[in-house]
Parts: sequence; structure tokens; C-alpha cells
Amino acid sequence: MGFKVTKRYSWEGIYEAAVLETDFSRLPERIKAAQAAIDSRMREIQADHNGTSAERAAIQSALAGIRILKREAP
Repeated sequence: MGFKVTKRYSWEGIYEAAVLETDFSRLPERIKAAQAAIDSRMREIQADHNGTSAERAAIQSALAGIRILKREAP
């Protein structure tokens, strides 16, 4: 029996909290937090030239998810 361990990025938990939020009154706050965490990580990647192509792809996917959440937020 095997299982896959997925690397977690520093911003990923905050993003997941936004995606999984069911209280629409809290959704805008969660979206802002996720956007800020991703923006911060993107600045780190640009400044240090670190981060992997997998993380950059995950960031792009998360940003697309945030755009969807923003359209659905009250």
C-alpha cells in the first residue's frame, strides 16, 4: 500500500482556506489573505530566483482560482 506525499507551499494553506470557506461573509477576507500570501511568495521567487517550475505552475493555478472566487464573492 503506497501513498503520495505532496509538497506543501507556504501560501497553499491560506489559499485552501479561501477555496474551502463556506461562510460567504468571511470569503472576501480569505481571498485577500490568499492573494497577499501568493503575492509575497511571488516577490520572494523574483528576488531570489528560487522556486520550482511546479510551484510557479501551482501559483498560476491558484491565481486562476482566486479570480473565480472573486467573481462569486458577495
